[in-house]
Parts: sequence; C-alpha cells; structure tokens
Amino acid sequence: MKTEVYSWRLSSELKSDLERQARLRKVPVSSILDNAVREWLQKNNGDTASDEAQRRLHAAAARCFGTFAGGDSHRAEKAGDQIRRRLRRRYAR
Repeated sequence: MKTEVYSWRLSSELKSDLERQARLRKVPVSSILDNAVREWLQKNNGDTASDEAQRRLHAAAARCFGTFAGGDSHRAEKAGDQIRRRLRRRYAR
C-alpha cells in the first residue's frame, strides 16, 4: 500500500505525454512513474564498483595521514596571544 507522497513540477508537454501513455496502456499515471523510477534506480544502483574504488583510495590515503611535528602541540590555541604580543612589540612607543 502506498503511503508516501512526492510531487514535482514538470512541463505541460511531459505531463501530456505521461497521461497519453497511461490512457494507451490503461493504467494510472502513478504506475508509469513507479515503473520509470524503479528502472532508473536499478540502472543507477550498480555504481557499487566505483564506491568500492573510493573506499580503497581512502584507505590508501589514510596510511599517509599524520601530524606535523612542530614541537608545540598548543600552537593554534596560543596563536591569537602570540600575534597580539608581536604587534605590541612592533608598535610599542
């Protein structure tokens, strides 16, 4: 049983074509749309190979992830204070 509603705008030409096909086949427009969407989903669901390739690339790249050895692990937290201190020194009168 269908319980969900989905709506979208389409050209009057496309709507006429859908209604014509529904009349010719003696089925509701909704069943034509259901079939079209199911076919599209089946065709486009086969993209798992590229998903797997992406997973492999991410795994390979993850081996290269790391941190920079800068000696001060709190540098970002202190950046604002250090900049203000340098500016005070530079422009102190």
